[in-house]
Amino acid sequence: MKAGTSSAAEEHETRQEFKTANTRWQAAYDKAIAVLAGNVRVLSAYPKPVLIEGSVYQRLSGEGGPHEGLVYSSIRRDVARNNQMGFFAFQREDGHIPFAIMASKGPTWDHLQLAVPLVAAAWELSRKTGDSELLETAYTGWGRWDAWIRKYRNTRGTGLVEGFCTFDTGQDNSMRWKGIPVSCPDGDATKCPPLPSLPRLCPDMSATVYGGRVALAAMARALGKTAEADRWTESAEQIRGLILSKLYVPEDAAFYDLDAQGNFVKIRCEVLARVCGEHVPDQKMFDDLWTRQIHNPKAFWAPYPMPSVALDDPQFVRPIPRNSWGGASQALTALRATRWFDHYGRSAEFSGMMDQWCEAIQQDMTFRTQVDPLSGKFTQEDAPNYSPCALVMMDYTWRLAGVHEEQEVLHWNVRPGHPAAQSARFSKQTDADRKAVMQYDAHGAELWLDGKPIGRVDSGAARVVTDKAGIPQELLGISTRSQKVTLRLTGKKATEHTVQPNQRISLHRSL
Repeated sequence: MKAGTSSAAEEHETRQEFKTANTRWQAAYDKAIAVLAGNVRVLSAYPKPVLIEGSVYQRLSGEGGPHEGLVYSSIRRDVARNNQMGFFAFQREDGHIPFAIMASKGPTWDHLQLAVPLVAAAWELSRKTGDSELLETAYTGWGRWDAWIRKYRNTRGTGLVEGFCTFDTGQDNSMRWKGIPVSCPDGDATKCPPLPSLPRLCPDMSATVYGGRVALAAMARALGKTAEADRWTESAEQIRGLILSKLYVPEDAAFYDLDAQGNFVKIRCEVLARVCGEHVPDQKMFDDLWTRQIHNPKAFWAPYPMPSVALDDPQFVRPIPRNSWGGASQALTALRATRWFDHYGRSAEFSGMMDQWCEAIQQDMTFRTQVDPLSGKFTQEDAPNYSPCALVMMDYTWRLAGVHEEQEVLHWNVRPGHPAAQSARFSKQTDADRKAVMQYDAHGAELWLDGKPIGRVDSGAARVVTDKAGIPQELLGISTRSQKVTLRLTGKKATEHTVQPNQRISLHRSL
């Protein structure tokens, strides 16, 4: 099989379809799907189709590839699986997993690039598909990788994860790493550059390991390994406690690196999003972070959230250069935001962020890596056709006005009057191979599962949460303004609801 092409015999799974009368939105969505299809490649070292990062990054990236594959699983499950299994195929005897698999030269090991834990994506995909081989491979493989990190990235004996170089976190051109080499000496991720301030204790890298251990505990339980599950849970809580006690500065409401000389590297940056992405803060701490940082328009709640450095941080880099984690709002950050906004009860505000990103994409249509957080203009010096940006357009469309599937429930996001919802039809094969359909008219939307009506929502925006069989559980406020909603469940009397932002209304009494 030739590198760079998919097998003609490979079945292309189309598991979802979106059609809207809004031609501008439809064009952006269709372009996103085309960009993603064009970035499905067969690499020279790994002869199975994978979704590469795209743009100038002709590789399957360990930093984001597994999570990006997971998002793409709504279209192609085979590609999603390969985006996970590819890394374990090249895992070394000592447990080291490559940071990327390059299209031309194969796996490479120069640094770590820890962001979203591979094992968390693999765990979710294995649950979606019932893939026992993926479950067992990822459980064993990430356990060995965790041991490698303990051995080689805990040289100070703190129990936290150490950063040796800029690329360990993938935050290119961030003042966080000013003066620090981009990669490890001799292309060896076990070697730390000989600088007095290194190695650093990193909250985001430590959070990735924490999230991995949480996933390992859940996988161990699924595999019947109760004692191992308990050990992983204990280990996860240990590193979480260290992140909170050693790397969080309450007076700043910020997580910082701690260098080898005992100094905090004080820059308020995208570290915050990565720590929240693994759910390290509890709700009380998150609420403080939300008020003081995340939802603060002077800090991270820019017109186009979330900048990679807070707007009011003196180290925000302007003018914004290409490929910059020094201030630009990154498509990767937007894509990963789905992992934590709902978790912390901020679905309504997330809707606003999704709208802004979709608007920026529709204004440009080249699918590049980053936008100016104030203007929403994409950096033209970055190459187009970047998979994370295309995934943002695809995934956000369904989360804004369509049906989105979580592990245990279906989210029916009804938004009459939204551009994406204009005479729109959303159709999706669920993980259980049931057909979920939303059909909009001028007043609201009808909800169907396997050809049977669940009901309809009229007037205002709200999310109907059902179980996988379509039984309604609750109504959720997904608008930043109060909404008057008429809910007509099949076989029940119509009910009127005033739904506040992020409010949850139980529907069990309506059954």
